[in-house]
Amino acid sequence: MFMDRRYMQMALDLARRGLGRTSPNPAVGAVLVKDGRVVGRGYHARAGTPHAEIHALREAGAQARGSALYVTLEPCCHHGRTGPCTEAVIEAGVTRVVAAMTDPNPLVAGRGLERLRRAGIEVVAGVCEAEARRLNEVFIKYITTGLPFVVLKAAMSLDGRIATRTGHAQWITGPAARAAGHVLRDRYDAILAGVNTVLADDPSLTTRLADGRGRDPVRVILDSRARTPPGARVIKQQSSAPTLVAVTPDAPAERVAALKSAGAEVLMLPGDGGRVDLRTLLTELARRELTGVLVEGGGEVHASFLSAGLADKVVWFIAPLIIGGRQAPGPVGGDGPATLDGAVGLEQMTLTRYGEDYCLEGYVRRGEG
Repeated sequence: MFMDRRYMQMALDLARRGLGRTSPNPAVGAVLVKDGRVVGRGYHARAGTPHAEIHALREAGAQARGSALYVTLEPCCHHGRTGPCTEAVIEAGVTRVVAAMTDPNPLVAGRGLERLRRAGIEVVAGVCEAEARRLNEVFIKYITTGLPFVVLKAAMSLDGRIATRTGHAQWITGPAARAAGHVLRDRYDAILAGVNTVLADDPSLTTRLADGRGRDPVRVILDSRARTPPGARVIKQQSSAPTLVAVTPDAPAERVAALKSAGAEVLMLPGDGGRVDLRTLLTELARRELTGVLVEGGGEVHASFLSAGLADKVVWFIAPLIIGGRQAPGPVGGDGPATLDGAVGLEQMTLTRYGEDYCLEGYVRRGEG
């Protein structure tokens, strides 16, 4: 069992190389072991390219016969963008398969492992499963619910302010925390902000990594009345990713036309109390195979996602600053609950340090708030 976990950790490390690049597919790593020696490695790099198992089998060549395959997700058994990995594993003569977890995709859901068993291959499942599920939390949410995985991200002071009373917010956190924020942008398919954030800060909402290789997420602006200036940076900058502006039928036609002329794609969506209906928006983003959404507020947008029960995870960067001020905004606005019974609970909390700042991460506890 120890060696199974050791080799699975290798496969998980390989899988992480594909994070942010495989959507709408999961990130998967694979390792082939024969006579106590690794003979093949692979990971899924992009949708439409060979899966992790195929890369590992190609590297191993003839040595794959009689080997054990360690893979972070059950091998697929259906024809999608590529052929079924189960048949390649069987044909290569692999005699043992260790999978971290079954595939939640209804097209697979245990059928891949059953196909391997029927071929006479020893199958073990559940090794490092919790870690594998965390690795592919975005894919799991998307494939099982038809909605993207939603992360609320904020940078705030120790006393819970995201800006001063005048709106000044650059920069609350230091360089290391801001760099970590750009790693998050690189890993999610879309980044979402409200029009008030655009009007106040004119952000670019792009990915800026130190090596210059970051991928820009699709920019999504919540803007029920099309108030985004056509010259805003989210629209006019050079980027390989498009900008989507979500409006309601109440948006003036001339503003909508101006945004389209400036290069934005306008999504006309149903309204909910004068605001864009968030569930409809998320359904549309999932239809476009945008599986993960990083929400960078502000506070009213965060409150809307929490009150609608549509947030999955919270990532809060906290700086050793005390800003103060009754009018200084916080990371979550809205009316808030009348009693603590209505507060949103978090679980599986982790704490990471970035320079002088800290990052708290937690998952929204379902059935509360």
